[in-house]
Amino acid sequence: MVGVVGGGQLARMMQQAAIGLGVELRVLAQRSDDPAAQVTPGTVIGDHHDFEALKAFAAQVDVLTFDHEHVPTDFLHELEAAGVAVRPGPDALVYAQDKGLMRQRLSALGLPCPEWRLVASDDDLADFGTTVGFPYVLKATRGGYDGRGVWVVGDLAEAKAVWAEAVERGVTLLAEVKVPFVRELSAQVARSPHGQAAAYPVVESLQIDGICREVYVPAPGLSEAAALDAQRIALTVAKELGVTGMLAVEMFETADGSILINELAMRPHNSGHWSMDGAVTGQFEQHLRAVLDLPLGLVKPVAPVVVMANVLGLDLPEVYPAYKHVMAHDPGVKVHMYGKAVKPGRKIGHVNVLGLPGRPFEDTVERARHAAAYLRGEIDE
Repeated sequence: MVGVVGGGQLARMMQQAAIGLGVELRVLAQRSDDPAAQVTPGTVIGDHHDFEALKAFAAQVDVLTFDHEHVPTDFLHELEAAGVAVRPGPDALVYAQDKGLMRQRLSALGLPCPEWRLVASDDDLADFGTTVGFPYVLKATRGGYDGRGVWVVGDLAEAKAVWAEAVERGVTLLAEVKVPFVRELSAQVARSPHGQAAAYPVVESLQIDGICREVYVPAPGLSEAAALDAQRIALTVAKELGVTGMLAVEMFETADGSILINELAMRPHNSGHWSMDGAVTGQFEQHLRAVLDLPLGLVKPVAPVVVMANVLGLDLPEVYPAYKHVMAHDPGVKVHMYGKAVKPGRKIGHVNVLGLPGRPFEDTVERARHAAAYLRGEIDE
């Protein structure tokens, strides 16, 4: 039995894969109406910050894995010491939890990162500004996602204001150069405990206001050499950090074609949702295979182009009535909804569209955008 800490949409989609594999999956969710709790029998309601609740949940399963990276590392070390198979383990997961530790380790491995510095004082803010110039980026080392916990500061006064608030809240900050990237890429790999690894095609993600809106597979126009370099980087990270399960390495591509590591996620990732319909083995099945130490599946795409578009809540109180139009307009669209209440800007689902042979890339993008926009209530025709 696989136990998943967290009851969000990632755990929900793991349950779909578990059914196909004939694997029993159990979820530790905080609420009975969490996305995964709605579809997973035997869901346990509890807080991952409560060690006794976490320990009791872990005692019921054979392998413990995650829907998110927010479980305290000390708890996971205690579980490992008690014989629980934690995958990925705390010694790997900490690098997805703490951006400062991540930068230190990746830099020590000689992997390409933006210029960075941990902030310990006002002097660090000024020195970093002198070194790289303004604007630059300040990030909370822990807890930020989807653009939260990230500030672009235009001058020293703005940097000091962010720093003062962080000190008041007990938040550690990391300063990074504002990379003049031309696009964002993601390289996903899977790795099993015995060291088998598989690399998915490198994808491009379109981010708006810090939230992923679309993913293009493979990354359009990316040279074979650059794609292989991105995959090599991701495989190196997985091996050197001892990752088990899925790993997403989010990257910046700069104007000169160089690649810099942005962030890590040690779980299925939004940039891999395309694989549910677009690859021989989707990321959720692959994650379960990896944490169970089963042979990994083939990652080859099943279409020349795949586009994923997130459905963000807007005006429609219910999405289901929009299905008739979306499915009739384009029977090739695959709709995946997360069982979430609709709120503006909230990720409530995604659509996958497989490109047709001989059709231009833009045609597939337009099909995905139309479906996502209609489900969002952005268009009505």
